[in-house]
Amino acid sequence: MAEHIGQDGRRPANDGPKAAARNRAALVAAAREVFAEHGLEAPLSAIARRAGVGQGVLYRHFPDRSTAVAAVLEENVRQIEQAAADEGADFDAVLGVLTWHLAESAAFIGLLHADRVGGRSGIRAHALALSGRVERALRKHLPRGHRLSEGDDLVLCVAMVSAAVIGPTREEREHRALAAWRLLGVEVGPVRAYGG
Repeated sequence: MAEHIGQDGRRPANDGPKAAARNRAALVAAAREVFAEHGLEAPLSAIARRAGVGQGVLYRHFPDRSTAVAAVLEENVRQIEQAAADEGADFDAVLGVLTWHLAESAAFIGLLHADRVGGRSGIRAHALALSGRVERALRKHLPRGHRLSEGDDLVLCVAMVSAAVIGPTREEREHRALAAWRLLGVEVGPVRAYGG
C-alpha cells in the first residue's frame, strides 16, 4: 500500500469522522447527479469519481446500488419535509419543492409509485414509508376544502404528475410536470430545491 506524503514531507492529517461525514455528503450529492444524468443503472464508479473519492470510500458508505439510491431518496424526502416545516410554508411552496425532485430524479418518481414496487418486501416497505412521509408533508399544508383534500386524491394526482414527467432534459421534465399540475387545476409555487 502506497503511503501518501505531502510536499512538506509529512503525512496529511487524518480527519477521521469529519472526513467520513464530508465524504458521505459528497457521495450523496454525486449519486443524485449521476443518477439524474445516467439513470439508476449508472456505474457506481462514476459516483466515486464525481465525488472525488476512491472506490473503497464509496463501498464503505454504500455497499451496493440500493443503499446509494436509498440515501438519495432519503435526502429528497427530508428536503420536502424541511420545506413543509418552514415557518410560513404553504401548499404551493412545498409542491414546488416536490416538483423539483420529480424533474430531477427518476428514482424519486419510482418512490412515489411505491405501491407498484416489486422485489424484496424490505425495499417495498421502505419505499412505502418514504412515500407516506411525502404525503404527510404535503397534507400538512393542504387547505381545507382544497380540490385534493378528498380521500386519496392528493396521492393520485402526485402519481399522475409523476407519470407525465418524462423527457431527455431536466427542463423538459419540469415543463411537463408543471403542465400536468396546470391541467389538474393545481397551482405550484416556484420549482426549486429546498435551500433552507
